[in-house]
Amino acid sequence: MHPETKMNWLSIYAFLFFFFIFEKCQTDSHSCGYPPSLWCSSLEIAVECGVLKQCMELNATRPVPSSPPVEVSVYYESFCPGCRTFLTGQLFPTWTMLGDIMRVHLVPYGNAKEFPEQNLFSCQHGKLECQANMIEACILNVTGHAAFPVIYCMESSSDVINAAQPCLQLYAPSVEWGTVESCMRGGLGHRLMHENALKTQALRPQHTHVPWVTFNGLYRDDWEDKAMSTLFNLICKLYKGIKPPTCTGAPTKLDQSFCYSFF
Repeated sequence: MHPETKMNWLSIYAFLFFFFIFEKCQTDSHSCGYPPSLWCSSLEIAVECGVLKQCMELNATRPVPSSPPVEVSVYYESFCPGCRTFLTGQLFPTWTMLGDIMRVHLVPYGNAKEFPEQNLFSCQHGKLECQANMIEACILNVTGHAAFPVIYCMESSSDVINAAQPCLQLYAPSVEWGTVESCMRGGLGHRLMHENALKTQALRPQHTHVPWVTFNGLYRDDWEDKAMSTLFNLICKLYKGIKPPTCTGAPTKLDQSFCYSFF
């Protein structure tokens, strides 16, 4: 079997195994208002959802990162079909598996244009896309570590805008929807979009399409080609530290200690 094909199957198996464990835990848990992707994000959530033991075991198998994580920046627009496919089909599953060795930075703007004199933005897929871009920019600003699951939920939906509020309630239940609305209606949302415009315009080389993906601040055609189909393998390859078991497919043996009887 070709090594890349084998790695693809290993990554798929590991991904399915991870969610099988959490689905089982979800069945056993009670009164848990958080989705599985957040169960191990804090001690309080793990206890509330009844998965403390599983989270401790999961953390025990994670190696201490020996090198800086791979920085993945994605310049995209919310209604772009190719962007949505990449975010939901490649980026989110890879981040779920390799979140310890990669950092994701999302920049919703894409092929939009800013008209400062009119205080307006024009988007490739119309006014609704501008609205969705701003919603996602505000969510990134107000939800912190929970932002990516919320945006994944939105981009997976058939209606990105109408999915925003229920996705926020699902993946960031501690954040009120009114906080996002205030961001959009006030000056913050506009400032965030202006910042995204500047980040996109500063790309070198300049972007010619979206999604436009950089790794550690660099863009390469061959990297982007691989990212569109085998992002998991690419992240494992680019990470300079000791590869985690998920990358190598090697079994992980937990350290054990014993109390020996002297009688």
